[in-house]
Amino acid sequence: MPQDAISLLKQQHKSTQETLMALTNTTERGIKIRHELLAKLRSELTQHMLLEEEIFYPAFKAAVERKKDKRLYYEAHEEHKAAKAVLKDLARADASSVAFGAKAKVLKELIEHHVEEEENEMFPRAREAFTKQELVELAERMQARKQAIENGRAWDRVASSSHPAE
Repeated sequence: MPQDAISLLKQQHKSTQETLMALTNTTERGIKIRHELLAKLRSELTQHMLLEEEIFYPAFKAAVERKKDKRLYYEAHEEHKAAKAVLKDLARADASSVAFGAKAKVLKELIEHHVEEEENEMFPRAREAFTKQELVELAERMQARKQAIENGRAWDRVASSSHPAE
């Protein structure tokens, strides 16, 4: 069976966490590697957050009925806002400073917490709320959107086609 939305997001979580781990393991002397890893991280996180915010989260919110489950949607959005703020702060920091390392560590902890909540709370609820086919269709929309982002296009018709649960 083709990849589903949750598998796709988990794959991205793993890649981002690996990049964050590498970044937090750098020292003040590794200016070049810090810049390279930060660029990779910014790209990964930006793409991932767009896919969640534009496709997965709205579909999840529409598919669940319990207030407790809808709260996961709002919490995830707030965690994205916090991560974006720290990422922006990190991008402005001097890569040769101790502060850069501290900011990277804070971002890593934020992302780890966010990933844990998604994978242990939101994703299991999504598996209950969506059919396997709906999760595959979400993944297809996310892949199309990912391709559009990589090609520098704002939005594709394929990615924006409405999902039955929306």
